Amino acid sequence: MKHPFERVVTDHGATVLRVCRAVLGPVDADDAWSETFLAALRAYPDLPADANVEAWLVTIAHRKSVDVVRRAARHAVPVADLPDRAVVGVSRDLDLWAALAALPDKQRRSVAYHHLGGLPYEEVAALLGGTAAAARRASADGVAALRRTYPRFADEGRA
Repeated sequence: MKHPFERVVTDHGATVLRVCRAVLGPVDADDAWSETFLAALRAYPDLPADANVEAWLVTIAHRKSVDVVRRAARHAVPVADLPDRAVVGVSRDLDLWAALAALPDKQRRSVAYHHLGGLPYEEVAALLGGTAAAARRASADGVAALRRTYPRFADEGRA
């Protein structure tokens, strides 16, 4: 039995947002989240009742996130005044994003899709191209790198 779409958003909205944030960062994630659920709403009536809704949504979120990146690359962003120097964020979320952003693309996306999106490695491999073993290795390497570089993990390792 298919649930009402409102319940789908309630049940899986946080997972989709985590995936969008991991792929895009905190600024553009809201747009990708909205676009994911707009596209999902249009396609939901044709989705088979036995489909894995969470995996389906993460796939859509992946594609919408890629669309946001492509759109941003094509358009210049006008600003009134250029800053004298870069502004560095101090919150823990920005530290995590910086650590994720420093990972190679395949590792970052593997970590996002498996650990944040909850997809099995077979589905991660289908999104990224390659085998489930390669997706598992990329995810493990990404998590290992985060443990070395993300301050919370580094602090726990010393304690």
